Amino acid sequence: MIFNRYRRGLFITSFLAAPVILYLVYVISPYIQAFYIAMTDWRGVTATPRFIGLDNFERLFGDGTFWKAVSHNGALLLLLPLITIVVALFFAFLLNVGGPQGLTGIRGSKFYRVVFFFPQVLAVAVVAVLFQQVFRPDGSGMLNGPLMALGISPIGFLSDPDVAFWSVLGVMVWQAVGFYVVLFSAGLASIPRDMFEAAQIDGAGRLSLFFRITLPLLWDTVQVAWVYLGILALDVFAIVWVMTDQHGGPDFSTTVMAAEIYRNAFQYFRFGYASALGVVMFFFTVGFAILSLRLSRRERIEY
Repeated sequence: MIFNRYRRGLFITSFLAAPVILYLVYVISPYIQAFYIAMTDWRGVTATPRFIGLDNFERLFGDGTFWKAVSHNGALLLLLPLITIVVALFFAFLLNVGGPQGLTGIRGSKFYRVVFFFPQVLAVAVVAVLFQQVFRPDGSGMLNGPLMALGISPIGFLSDPDVAFWSVLGVMVWQAVGFYVVLFSAGLASIPRDMFEAAQIDGAGRLSLFFRITLPLLWDTVQVAWVYLGILALDVFAIVWVMTDQHGGPDFSTTVMAAEIYRNAFQYFRFGYASALGVVMFFFTVGFAILSLRLSRRERIEY
């Protein structure tokens, strides 16, 4: 009996060993290396970087560009999940229970789901290049062209420091909202129609249906969406780097932490300083995920 348990335990361990070793080598080990490099002055060319302790972190917290990047990530962290989830919930509710009777979706809802999801098919770099053309400041721009034809001065969507950040935010919402429309639609499809019918019989309107039935029963899905969108807001890189002027400009008005990590590592060759930035971003991301899950925790509603 004991021998059989031992053999069974050895058999299970042999299957678990390979993924655990791979995880340690390719995930945990790079994290440890990044923490070590963050405490060196390594420039990527020496075999033995000089250990300087916490000097990179002291320099980092006195860097104005770093604080600009943090403020932009913080604004995205607040606005991107909020706007995306509100818009996605609205469209998902419309596509699933927004029909004439309030129990089915509007006509053509399946087609609209495909249309909403289409931006997810495009690579992030392709989206960035596409909106570079949309935001062109001359007559060939999709937005400025009609404005100039009407005699209105063109808007510097990517060249005006006061507008560029909002342009980036708009593109991120446009790209992300389709996925969450489909995600929330799947959640709505799992809610029994009887609950909506009973609420309508009791005289509930569309707003009551949404706030008293839809939102409480989709809360777990909304919580997951909030965490994923928050991580996206903290880790955003490709859209900012490809789409904006000077890779985070003008005048660092759109720069984010990931862009500063790349700039310091591969343009300035300050790998130690870039690693310190990466360590700070790592703790920001993990801290946000833990805090969000704790604050949004609530009793699960069964149906």
